[in-house]
Amino acid sequence: MKIIIKALFTLFVSFVLIMNAFSQDTGAEWGVKTSHNKENNSKQAQVFRDGNYAMFIHWGLYSQIGNLWKGKTYYGIGEWIMEKRMANIPINEMKEYASTFNPSSFDAKTIVQLAKDAGMKYIVLTTKHHDGFAMYHSKVNKFNIVDATPFKRDPLMELATECKKQDVGLGFYYSHNVDWTAPGASRGPTKDDNGKEKNYDDYMREKCLPQLEEITTQYGPIQLVWFDQPGNMPVKYAKMCAEVVRKNQPDALVSGRVGYGLGDYTTLGDMEVPIENVEGMWESVDVTNDSWGYAWYDQNWKSPKQILKTVLSTIARGGTLMMNVGLDGKGQIPEPAKLSLLSVGKWIQQYPQVVYGVDASPWKHALPWGDVVRNGQKLYLVVYDWSVDGKLYLPGLKSGIDSSKLLNNKVETTITFKKTENLVCFNLPSAPPDKFASVLELTLTGEVKVDTAFAVDPNIGIYIPAKFAVNYGNEKADKQWMEKFGEWKTLNQITKWSSDAKATWDFETFRSGYYKIDISYTGVGKIVWKVRTDEGEEIQNQQNSSHIYSSFPIGWIKINKPGKHNITVTLEDGNRESASVNGIKITPVEF
Repeated sequence: MKIIIKALFTLFVSFVLIMNAFSQDTGAEWGVKTSHNKENNSKQAQVFRDGNYAMFIHWGLYSQIGNLWKGKTYYGIGEWIMEKRMANIPINEMKEYASTFNPSSFDAKTIVQLAKDAGMKYIVLTTKHHDGFAMYHSKVNKFNIVDATPFKRDPLMELATECKKQDVGLGFYYSHNVDWTAPGASRGPTKDDNGKEKNYDDYMREKCLPQLEEITTQYGPIQLVWFDQPGNMPVKYAKMCAEVVRKNQPDALVSGRVGYGLGDYTTLGDMEVPIENVEGMWESVDVTNDSWGYAWYDQNWKSPKQILKTVLSTIARGGTLMMNVGLDGKGQIPEPAKLSLLSVGKWIQQYPQVVYGVDASPWKHALPWGDVVRNGQKLYLVVYDWSVDGKLYLPGLKSGIDSSKLLNNKVETTITFKKTENLVCFNLPSAPPDKFASVLELTLTGEVKVDTAFAVDPNIGIYIPAKFAVNYGNEKADKQWMEKFGEWKTLNQITKWSSDAKATWDFETFRSGYYKIDISYTGVGKIVWKVRTDEGEEIQNQQNSSHIYSSFPIGWIKINKPGKHNITVTLEDGNRESASVNGIKITPVEF
């Protein structure tokens, strides 16, 4: 028995270490408020605050491998192909492979022009990822694109030159802690090629800090340095990395993933867009398909509307979005990613006032039909889901409205509306003016005042995530999982449904009547849920479960009077240990 317990404990520890490694890589552990807090009024800080949209480029030796190594395809994030949980490529083989890397189609002018046409204000390139290969001409380590490959060009210098010509900012990704090929680095070999023992201090002194000196002194003024996966590196070394940037580029920003709260802004977890406003300077990072680095099989591209919604949702929550493209082995952006980015760019060219220099939504969360951004006394209502009856409902606006205009390619159409105490109804044309997202501009009178409560849209209803529930006897927490290796998903959930546990959501309705209730959950087997309103109305139903989050109908419930209400969910019977709720949907029933 002792042997079995010991074996199980060993497996558990291994699992925790693996998940911790990935949480560090995704930034989940480091998506916290920064403590540097210097007042940065530089051009770079202004671009970050007001530009709100940038291009991330993952590119390296792994791009030519494209997740296909020795005839076998490895599914997951391409930049991790060398790691032991992927292809486990030996260091000597990876270094030998560099001799075949010749991205002859790389054209800095084309890439910078694409970023500019897409509406992006700066570019961040991976100068060295975890494989330790430098994508510039490093004088301190020969494992770089100039000395180790037949390409013999410095793409970083070419990008820096072209960014300056086209007035696009340039920043650098640098893996400061993890380096699989550098002796002494985190997760690197412990000895050099001559068999000499190397420690972390050797790695910092011989490679990391000198390379940071190179990229912050040889390529002109830069936007920022984007560190990654600080893991368990000692704080003194993280401070050294930040100090190099601030010494050589005093106006540049240091990303929060340098570790220990030393950054100038926060980076959330990979592919994470928050569902409520976040204070301070922060960014989300996402991908145009599933993998950061190029993977030959990954054709699961995001459509222009998906990317646009991610951009606008991030801005509406108060942040900046950096959208990634993985250059292929020839140094080109794949055509589908290019087409989607250019389509988004055309939308932004029509509605720049919705993207640049705006503030977060006063509602602090999305609305059923779309989202809102603010610029002074103007609100921009971004509508993704157009009403079939020509009515758009805006809840909670306490301010007066001076004008209401529907924007369409610089053409303004006055929109009539009816305003009551807590609801505005706009009369829209039957068809949306834009296929991706239409924009309604409101000019307000007086101070901007909003009731941020969730309100049931008379047409659409509302979905309220678990994060906004009040919990009693159960537990609310973020959940992360990988769809494929390194492809992270995040949501908020309510778990530990004991017999006396409950979750309550506040909301507002504008008319009495019946409302359909759906609960989004996952679990095992059949589960019985009870729903009760503050007016004493109850419904109860048994539904099956799914291993993925799915929405299940519970039934109709009656709201007797319009106004503020709450709705409470309890688990009456079923597998409590497996049940996990991530939201509730309330939809008006039409007769």
